[in-house]
Amino acid sequence: MSAKPVKIEQDEWVIVCDGAKALFLQNAGDSKFPNLQTREVMEQEVPPTSELGTDKPGRSHSSVGPGRSSVQQTDFHTQQEEEFLRSIMAKLDAAAQAGQMKAIILVAPPRALGVLRQHYTHALKQAIREEIQKDYVKMPVYEIEKHLAA
Repeated sequence: MSAKPVKIEQDEWVIVCDGAKALFLQNAGDSKFPNLQTREVMEQEVPPTSELGTDKPGRSHSSVGPGRSSVQQTDFHTQQEEEFLRSIMAKLDAAAQAGQMKAIILVAPPRALGVLRQHYTHALKQAIREEIQKDYVKMPVYEIEKHLAA
């Protein structure tokens, strides 16, 4: 259960996401009896890094002496997740600038929230009422509702 109950006002948006899936929910009920309805679902298939990058890590030669060292391999999996999270923020920013929502409650795991925060625009900073560091994206909507309101 969440640490403190969240009061979700009527028509507020609740965005539940991680690096591969996002649920755009809207409260069709009121703050006392929330009724989250799905507005949109965004998903992307994120294959493991081993399938994304097939080359061995690179090597670099020291400019002085015989030293050699390997270069860390790019984490393509993380790159894809971050690109997906950026696309969520772009969609939310467009909706915020168009005045399509009253406020946003953002629910995501801590690492995803860190990436999302990097892409807050002025309109999003004004719209985001609360951030919740939880991973609820794999739950059915009624469970998300129960966890937020409990």
